Amino acid sequence: MHRPARLLVALLSAAVLLASSACSPEQPAAENRTLKIVYQKTDSFTALDTLFKDAKKDFEAVNQGTTVELQPIEANDDDYGTKLALALRSPETAPDVFYEDTFKVRSDVDAGYLLKLDSYLEKWDDWEAYSEAVKAAGTGDDGGIYAVPLGTDTRGIWYNKKVLQKAGIAVPWQPRTWGEILDAARKMKAADPSVVPFNMYAGKASGEGSVMQSFYELLYGTDSELYDRQEKKWVVGSQGFTDSLAFLKTLYDEKLAVTPAEALDANVWKKVFGEWLPQGKMGAVVEGSYSPSFWQKGGSYEWAGYAEDMGVAKFPTQRGQEPGGVSMSGGWTLAVGADSKNPDQAFQFLATALSKKNSLAFTIASSQIAVRSDVAAEPDYLAANPFVKDVSELVSVTHYRPATADYPRISAAVQVATEAVITGTLSPREAAEQYDKTVRDLVGDAKVLQK
Repeated sequence: MHRPARLLVALLSAAVLLASSACSPEQPAAENRTLKIVYQKTDSFTALDTLFKDAKKDFEAVNQGTTVELQPIEANDDDYGTKLALALRSPETAPDVFYEDTFKVRSDVDAGYLLKLDSYLEKWDDWEAYSEAVKAAGTGDDGGIYAVPLGTDTRGIWYNKKVLQKAGIAVPWQPRTWGEILDAARKMKAADPSVVPFNMYAGKASGEGSVMQSFYELLYGTDSELYDRQEKKWVVGSQGFTDSLAFLKTLYDEKLAVTPAEALDANVWKKVFGEWLPQGKMGAVVEGSYSPSFWQKGGSYEWAGYAEDMGVAKFPTQRGQEPGGVSMSGGWTLAVGADSKNPDQAFQFLATALSKKNSLAFTIASSQIAVRSDVAAEPDYLAANPFVKDVSELVSVTHYRPATADYPRISAAVQVATEAVITGTLSPREAAEQYDKTVRDLVGDAKVLQK
């Protein structure tokens, strides 16, 4: 008659034992967690890898039981974007925190890949160090914040003073029109036919480099634009688009830029930074404010004399019209994956990576323009890059890519147009017409503005 009682006691004891063991630190399911961090890594850009290694060390020191698994993707910008997109499509492969280009934020928000961060940012004191303009880089169409900027940049003309002086061009150099750029490039070619006088990227191989470090400097220096923000429509039929392609055609036809074959090499930028500029084989190139990061001590292409030999100029407007110069700004962000099983800790890791200490170290190492006001005020930041004043002043004439879900496909169409022109496949007018047709096919007539 006592067997049921004994059985009940045994069952209760077993239940207590199971409950206590479930809370035991020896049970990995309850305590041990893994955060997957995905980011881009190249042999010439190591600052990001260092940032995440430092953040991993800082985070794990105060989060016992959580392992940060760094998953760098070794690829150029376009290939990185493709591989990241593949990982984001499945909850099984999606990262907890990842490196995200600003121009892809809205399209990836629409795809459901990014976690909305507003509730976390409200409690993060460091968020006050970011300006409203900077915060906009990670904003979705609904006004929510989905990514936090790492840094920003500008673009200008980086020129080798010795090459220009050899051609009789006075430095510091500041061309006022497109015509003055061509005049200077022709002088450099005449002085030394072996040099590349003035390079602007073009074609699909350089991806965003062909538009951010080339075509947009031209287009936004005309009376045209890529996208009408007020009407929220893509501009087609503009004379400025055709004029911009015509300028590229002149550069390449007169052999003032690299050869078309070199332009269609995805690694052409490595020769620009690692060989042609340091060795005095290139006069000038349109590139980003991050350029010194390749040449400074610890950079991929250390060049002791870069601060003395190089100069920076604004890219001019087409005819010298106001505001007198053009730049483009972009940048990258950190985002939390919408499928993260540990969103609280994922955001905590993001905040750790973007602490003042880590942000300062990354901004200096990558020659970024600081996005945190406290970092921008640091003496170490101001002293680290001899060109920080020059490239920061370009913010006054800078433009940003349209932050729309359509933009990546529009950018690809622009790249196709530039490639067709430099290879002689199409004339500037024909390439512009083909671009217009592609835009209409992509977005529909309702989202197009004829000019």
